[in-house]
Amino acid sequence: MNETKLSKRLETVALMLNEGCTFADIGSDHAYLPCYAVLNGIALKAIAGEISEGPYQSAVSQVIKSKLDSKISVRKGNGLEILTPGEVQCVTIAGMGGSLIAQILENGKDKLTGSERLVLQPNIHSHHVRTWLYKEHYEILQETILEEDDKIYEVIAAEKGDRDRPYQSIMFEAGILTGPLLAKEKNDVFRKKWSFELEHLNTIYTSVKKAADSETNREKMKEILTQINLIEEVLSHV
Repeated sequence: MNETKLSKRLETVALMLNEGCTFADIGSDHAYLPCYAVLNGIALKAIAGEISEGPYQSAVSQVIKSKLDSKISVRKGNGLEILTPGEVQCVTIAGMGGSLIAQILENGKDKLTGSERLVLQPNIHSHHVRTWLYKEHYEILQETILEEDDKIYEVIAAEKGDRDRPYQSIMFEAGILTGPLLAKEKNDVFRKKWSFELEHLNTIYTSVKKAADSETNREKMKEILTQINLIEEVLSHV
């Protein structure tokens, strides 16, 4: 992977950007995504944000190597603190856990004007991202699920809008857990992910059930059973 050839995961993120935008890539690592998006005319300009010195220096080197230092600004800082409100039209956060992405968005809310498109790629626990988006009145416009190198990824694009629209004709809790648009499409990768997750949860449920009876265990069983029922409902619903 480099600035001219992205992973399928990051290419999917790039293709969900609004064409001709200026965007911020938070946790940019080597700045491959900003370089690729600008070189391919998807984005006009970009900001690459990194909190750690090593990745920050890697991003600076990559931008200079790509001769894009007039179009890509590399900044060191925590999350969205590197931005001025209104400076970008899109924000990407990719390759982190869903709870961390939600936390970055929550902590940086004052840097968002509400007019930005958010393109988010949680590695795990995407329900945290959807919960935050719903709470803040963002409408999920696109969702993609893909498999690469034996790992399954989800990419979510959202803008301020009608937060309830994606959840029409699906149980809300099931939509939050599995993705309202993904659950309606139910492609092969989606079925693979949630069939495996269902199997995994059933195994956990059995082992918790066998453990010593306690209030904690009863609560845990109830929680797991709720998830099992939601997933079964989604997978069986035509």
